[in-house]
Order: sequence, then C-alpha cells, then structure tokens
Amino acid sequence: MHHIIWDMGGTLINTYPDVDRVLCEAAYGSCEAERLRHVAGLTRRSIAHAVEALAAETGTAPACLLEAYERLKERWRDDPAPVMDGAREVMARVAELGGLNLVATHRDRVSATHLLSALGLSVDDMVCAPDGFARKPDPAMNLLLVERHGIAPADVLCVGDRPIDVAAARSAGMAAALLVRPGLTVTLPDDAPGALVVASLRDLLPLLG
Repeated sequence: MHHIIWDMGGTLINTYPDVDRVLCEAAYGSCEAERLRHVAGLTRRSIAHAVEALAAETGTAPACLLEAYERLKERWRDDPAPVMDGAREVMARVAELGGLNLVATHRDRVSATHLLSALGLSVDDMVCAPDGFARKPDPAMNLLLVERHGIAPADVLCVGDRPIDVAAARSAGMAAALLVRPGLTVTLPDDAPGALVVASLRDLLPLLG
C-alpha cells in the first residue's frame, strides 16, 4: 500500500478516553470503572449514539451531554488528546515512501484542524463530513480523496477504529485495517469482510514496505 486514509478520533488521535470520561461524568455524575466501560461501548458505535443512549438511560438532557463534549473540544485547543501510539511512525514511513497521509473524518473541520495543529501532525489532505459529505459507511469521502489526488483505490489502505470505517473502505474498493481498542469486542459487518484487525498501529509498518 502506498497511501493511507486515516480516520481521526480513536485512530490517528486517542480522543476516546477523554470523550468517555466527560460523557460518563455528565450522565452519571461519576466515573466508576463499570460505568466507564459501558460508555466506552456506546461511543465505540458513535458519539451521537452514546448521547442518545445515555440520555434515555439516565434522563440527562442530550443538550447537557453535548455541551460537555463541546467543552472538551475547547480544552483540546490547549491540551489536546494524544496522538495514537505508533501513528507518527506510520505516517513518517508513508511519507518516506512517497505516499500520502489523508484524513476522512466525521469531526467538524475547526475541531479537526485545531487538533492536528496542536499535535504538530501534518496531513496531505482532509475531508470532513460536516462540510457536506455523506458520513461513513458511505464511501463518498474516501472516493473524493483518491479523485483529488489521482491515486488508485487499490493503492490505498483505510485505517479506522469502527466497522463503518471498514464498510466505507470496502465500498470504495480499498483495503481496510481496523484498530481495536483494548477491552472492546468488534463485529465486522457482513458486507465488509476481510479487514486486517490490529491492536497497534505499529502492526501496519510491515505492510508499507
């Protein structure tokens, strides 16, 4: 593979521990280990799903949960979530081999740009769903990136942390790698088999040559 299309939160940047904690505190008022694991299972699907489920379970207004998440994004401007272990090494190897590091994310562009800047991460291009693109598992963002840069889908590896990342990659004719968070189980969608499942981004280095 010559190029990587990265998902951002939970893949390139380790955002979920912070997200899980603030949503847990907003919903329950505390973060006991069992509750935190429960919230992590919800955010594994999506933050929107977690907000909906926690609101229904606890009676917390969705607006309160979303406000806690927005405050977290503001804090990340000065104290960003950390880069995922191994991400810098993989990105450097892609660049060294003449490939592109691209990003397809559901995060809004302002938040995504601030995170990349605060962490000193340089990417070759980024597509953000809130700019008007269909969200994964729709392949639109992946297809737009390869079209922009004139690269073949067969030369791209899509790296994400959710089954929808795998489905989007497969629909675009691209290989997929799924990064699994410790302690969580993953069920791949029936229409997106064959993803490489990894526990560390460093496991991708041998694939790059």
